[in-house]
Amino acid sequence: MHTAYIGLGSNLGESEDTLYRALNDIAALPNTLVQQVSDLYRTAPVDSSGPDYINAVAQLATRLTAAQLLQALQAIELNHGRVRPYRNAPRTLDLDILCYDDLVLNTTQLILPHPRMHLRAFVLQPLLDIAPDMHVHGRPIGQWLADCEAQPVTLYRRYAERDR
Repeated sequence: MHTAYIGLGSNLGESEDTLYRALNDIAALPNTLVQQVSDLYRTAPVDSSGPDYINAVAQLATRLTAAQLLQALQAIELNHGRVRPYRNAPRTLDLDILCYDDLVLNTTQLILPHPRMHLRAFVLQPLLDIAPDMHVHGRPIGQWLADCEAQPVTLYRRYAERDR
């Protein structure tokens, strides 16, 4: 089994419900188990336009290859109405592979680890919830998060509090 960390985000529609439905869709993927899910956080969009995002990170155990997982996540995004009119556009659902084992990859379809994850508090804070000892680019994620203190990340809801 491979370990993958997936960033989830939404800022259009019923974002919280969309994230929970997306987690159910991910859990339904073949040979894939959702092992942990962070709390949910509210953050401002990167480009300062559109509504705030609800973000989380999930840890998966999967037998899918990184390419297969990317394809499956993109299909889930489409099923939730994702469109890509321009970079950083508001979205119903965004699913990013942050890390896949220790794989370092740079193709036109996928770059691993995610090239900007260490610069984004909305990724690092939820990742810290479930993988506090993780290192990215040779540094602990907590140190990267301290560098992002100008990016406010607010706890939105504890994952365990959700009525399922």
